[in-house]
Order: sequence, then C-alpha cells, then structure tokens
Amino acid sequence: MEYQKILDDIHLEINPFLQDGKVANYIPALAEVEPNQFAMSITLFDGTQYHVGHSDTKFSIQSISKVFTFTKALNIYGKELYKRVGREPSGNPFNSLVQLEYENGVPRNPFINAGAIVITDALLNHYKN
Repeated sequence: MEYQKILDDIHLEINPFLQDGKVANYIPALAEVEPNQFAMSITLFDGTQYHVGHSDTKFSIQSISKVFTFTKALNIYGKELYKRVGREPSGNPFNSLVQLEYENGVPRNPFINAGAIVITDALLNHYKN
C-alpha cells in the first residue's frame, strides 16, 4: 500500500481548510499554538513510519488521550466497563455535569470529561495492584 501517497493526498485535500478553525485559546496549552499546523503519522507493526506536515512538532494531546485510555480500559474490562460508563451520545458539552446528575452519576460515554474520569479510575484500580 502507498501510505506516503495517501498521507500526501489527504494533506493536499485538507490544506485549504486549515485556516478555517479556531485555536481553543481558553486552554493555556493551546493558546500559543500556531493555528495552521497539521501533521499525520503512521507507524506500521514492523516499525516503518510515514509522516506528513509538522510531524516533529510536540503538541498537547488534550482530549485525544480519552481514546487511548478508553481503548486500554476496554481491553482490560471488556463489556463490564459499560456498567460504569455508557456508550451513548450526550448531546451536551464535553465538560457538562447536568446529564450526569440526571443519570445517577453514570456518564453517558467515555469521551465527556466525567466519562474520562471514570475510565481513568478504572485503569488506576487495575494497575494499583
């Protein structure tokens, strides 16, 4: 497969849209970020790597970390994890607590802040032993 060509094609396609977004400047780690930075990388199981854009630039991963922690917890707990966190869209901002109050403290999904805290707690419980 031509991974580098795929990355280059994606970069070319989205490049005109890079200036359309806004940096979340209310988050200190993002306030100073150059808004037009873009990067993608692929690492294959054999260690081969493909990159495009500013792939050497360090950045704050913010909420993308929720994907990694949820994946790890799901691998450990399987379907049992869904007793502690749901898997439905919330329809509310990621930092809202309103729905959490209505649903007896069970977050709607692992990608809102309350859900991410539950997932982190599950991982901490698993690894503390």
